[in-house]
Order: sequence, then C-alpha cells, then structure tokens
Amino acid sequence: MESTQHEVSVRPGVAGALPLRSEDPALSARVDRLLVTARSGLAQAYVPAEQHFAHTVRVAADGAAEARPEGRNLRYAAISCLGLARSEVAQQEAVLSGARATDVVARTAARAQSSADPGAVALAAWAVAEVSHQHPTRLLARLDQMIGEGSPLSTVELAWAITAMTAVRLEGVHSLFQIAVKRLLAAQGGGHGIFPHYAPADSQAPWRAHVGSFADQVYPVQALARAHAVTGDSELLQAANRTAAQICELQGPAGQWWWHYDTRTGGVVERYPVYSVHQHAMAPMVLADLTQAGGDDHSREVAAGLGWLHNPPETAEQMISERFGLIWRKVGRREPRKAARAARAASTWVAPHRGTPGLDRLLPPTVVDHECRPYELGWLLYTWEPLRGHDD
Repeated sequence: MESTQHEVSVRPGVAGALPLRSEDPALSARVDRLLVTARSGLAQAYVPAEQHFAHTVRVAADGAAEARPEGRNLRYAAISCLGLARSEVAQQEAVLSGARATDVVARTAARAQSSADPGAVALAAWAVAEVSHQHPTRLLARLDQMIGEGSPLSTVELAWAITAMTAVRLEGVHSLFQIAVKRLLAAQGGGHGIFPHYAPADSQAPWRAHVGSFADQVYPVQALARAHAVTGDSELLQAANRTAAQICELQGPAGQWWWHYDTRTGGVVERYPVYSVHQHAMAPMVLADLTQAGGDDHSREVAAGLGWLHNPPETAEQMISERFGLIWRKVGRREPRKAARAARAASTWVAPHRGTPGLDRLLPPTVVDHECRPYELGWLLYTWEPLRGHDD
C-alpha cells in the first residue's frame, strides 16, 4: 500500500464544464444520461476480486449478447477512481461491488509502486492526492527517478506528472516540477502551440516526429493551467491558451475533435478516428480547467463537441448504446490498421501542407468501434459530476 506520512491540502479537481451545463437544460439532460451510462460501463469493466479495472469492454464480432471485459490496465484504474470519487458513496459502492474509490486507489497505488510505466505512476500519485487526500511520497519519488534520468517521455506522461505535482501543491517536489515544466514547454511547437507525441520530439523517427495526437494537446493544457493556478506564472497560462486556441480553431464542422496535428504548421495531419472520450470528457475537462485558471473561455466548442456525440454525421449508428450501457469508443476509417495515419504522417513530413485528395472516398470514416475503455468513463464522471464533500 502507498506509504504516506501526512495528509495534504490538495487542490481538488475543477467541477468540469458545470457552468455551461447549468445554463443549458437540454445539455444538462444529455449529461445526466451520459453519467448514468458511465457508471453502468465502469461496473462492467470492474474486476471485484482484484479491485482492478479491465483494459477494455468489447462486443465481439460474433454478435454476443453481452460485452466482455478484457485485460487489465493500471492507468485506467487510476482514472476510473478519479472519476468515481466524484460520485455519491452509494453510487461508488454500486459500481465497485461494495468498495469505495479510496479502496481501489490504495490497491492501484500499491501496484504502481513497482510499475515501470511513468504514466501509471503519475496517475496513481494524482489519485492518491486527490481521492485519498494523502501525499503520494513514494510514487512521486518514483517519478523523480523516471524524469530525472532524462530519457524521452511521452508528452502525455510528462503532463500527467505535472498535474500530479500540482495536486499536492508542489509540496516536496519543487525541483522536479521545474524540470518537468521546462521539458514540456521546450517541446511545444512554435507560435501554434502544438505538442509532439514525445518530449523531445526528435526522439522519434523523423517521419513521425512532427505529429502530435489530440491527447498530446489537451493533457498539457490541463497541466499548464493547473500549474499556473498553483504558481501564478503567466507564461504557463499563455502556453496553455495557445494550444487550446489552435485545436479549437481546427475543430470540425460538426464539433469533431480531430486526431493528429502538425507541430510545424499547426494544422491537422489526420482527422480520423474521432474518439467519443475526446467529445464528452477530455476536451470539456481541460478547457474547463483552463477557464477556471483564468484562461480563455471555449464553452461554445465544448457544446459543439458534445453535439457530435449525439448526432455524428459519419454514421447513423448511435454512439451511446442503451442495449449495452456503454459509449462506443470511436468512429474511424474503413482501412487496414492506421494506414491513413501512416500515409498522412509520411506525406506531411515530406510536404507539410500537402493534402490527400480522395482519402475520404478511398477510406471512408464510417466504422464504429464497439469497444469502451474504463478511462473514458472515468474522465466523463470527473468532468461532469459536481464536486461533493464525501466522508470516505
């Protein structure tokens, strides 16, 4: 179990896009439906005997009557707990077979202590601080080793590490925080503010180094916004604003948050898949963090993104499955595995502004992925559940 010496005064997570929700009754009703589905899906992904979460819940191609959990994922367990901790205790216990989020966080932290995955360690530390209100001393020491080694880290892992440190208000990690923030800012691309997939970018193959995913943009926005809230450093808020403004400028006509971006031009490398979690949770979560920290207001784009989830123009199929109590993972192209991404990455490496005429006809974006990962539902709860005081 995670060894802690004292409780800390953590900065609780923001209340997500709740101001937007309260101003729009129709949006509020949609969110309520999403919250019910999130708890249903997390219950299906939970493994009671292990106090752990599956990697995914999937409907098999054989037309199975029920979705099936597969694998285990430590990152997803931490994120699920961050979200479930926002729910009422009775709702937590209903999802977790009588346990509470704090119980599962303790098991997750113990597993993370021996993990070689920086992302899992960072998320577990964040969950210990925010859910259990304790200082994750040993986990932060593990992060110090991982970041201090100077090895390349994914942008997402680096952002999560910064967010975990802000959750303890930098107590005992000032030096590590400075190192991590410096590495993150150094990776940010030019005036457009687009982040690559790894920091530093040149640790990847040349044809891939200029590409950053949607996750590579939003988690740094969250980390930098929260870092500004703790430190008051205006440079961090300005950096977060640049990235947020760019991805919002590029948002699709039906509210789509596109998949891959170019760090050099600030443009889109590949639009598809469109992931449901980007629409209902990740974009609303980080853009709300940005606004609360004093940054720009992007509530219009948040509402547009949610609109896509309920009426995606790419498919007639509903993304929210009443039958299975899940939210389907994404709408993607009908293609061999990630062929369009590889082609677009290579072509934009050679010619940054080159288009790919006829790609939508050749590889139409019409395929629904009948899979749901628990982290998607954890972030949904974290984003839209109001903050409550729990005696747990």
